[in-house]
Amino acid sequence: MEIIDAVDSYKQYVLVEKGLSFQTWVSYLEDIQAFFNHFDDKKTTDDLLESDLYEFLKYELSIGHSVSTALRRLSCMRNFFLFLKRDGYYQGVIPDIETPKKPKYLPNCLTEDEVEALLNAPDLSTPSGLRDKAMLETMYSSGLRVSELLSLEKAQVNLSKGIITVFGKGAKERKVPIADYAVEYIQEYIKEVRNKSEFKSSKYLFLSKKGEPLSRVYFFKQVKKYSLQAGIETNVSPHTLRHSFATHLLNHGAQLRIVQSMLGHTNIATTQIYTHVSSEKLKSDYDKMMK
Repeated sequence: MEIIDAVDSYKQYVLVEKGLSFQTWVSYLEDIQAFFNHFDDKKTTDDLLESDLYEFLKYELSIGHSVSTALRRLSCMRNFFLFLKRDGYYQGVIPDIETPKKPKYLPNCLTEDEVEALLNAPDLSTPSGLRDKAMLETMYSSGLRVSELLSLEKAQVNLSKGIITVFGKGAKERKVPIADYAVEYIQEYIKEVRNKSEFKSSKYLFLSKKGEPLSRVYFFKQVKKYSLQAGIETNVSPHTLRHSFATHLLNHGAQLRIVQSMLGHTNIATTQIYTHVSSEKLKSDYDKMMK
């Protein structure tokens, strides 16, 4: 099978059989493209070798990618190989590669003042600035994953009730509240930008100038730009807002189970990392006070 046909078949499998979102597929495709950019001599599935997975991991680490990124891309390609093997297009072995351990670290979290500065950075006199303001307010007030935010459809947002219906990993549904500020700026964005756009009939809420959902790369660059404008010295990504949302909720006394539900975590152990962030902040504040 031609590689281009194999990738297209895998797309249908991911979207239809596994029920994952289109935005998740876009992320998968970026990883698959990275693999075939490296192995540009692979034209058909018959060209794929067991050793390619070892070589790909080694290559990803050699060009300076983080362990997390390298392991994510390796996992994506192992799943692709498993899919091909299931359908009889790959006859080789799929090795269990002994991988470097993913480093344990506390998620980067902004202070509440830093979040406020970041949210106030977009220029509301421009259509893109008003859109970005609405997106940042939405992400921080609801704790959405960046993929969930970028693929958000108008039908998922009930502005009168202040509720977003989210389809997270594995198409699992959850409902999360959205703050009044976010509702206000979404309404302003719809009134001043979406309703005046030639793409106003699109089902997606937040659109690029071309009428398409924003890419992860573009939104990452926008968040980085706004963080620099806000004078934030730490490294900021869209996911930083999700981390900050969870940490600030716990700092203000929210129950761990409620935060788990809002974030869409299957395992509460994943949410518990934010209790460590809160403890680290408390210790840091105490140390500063005692100096």
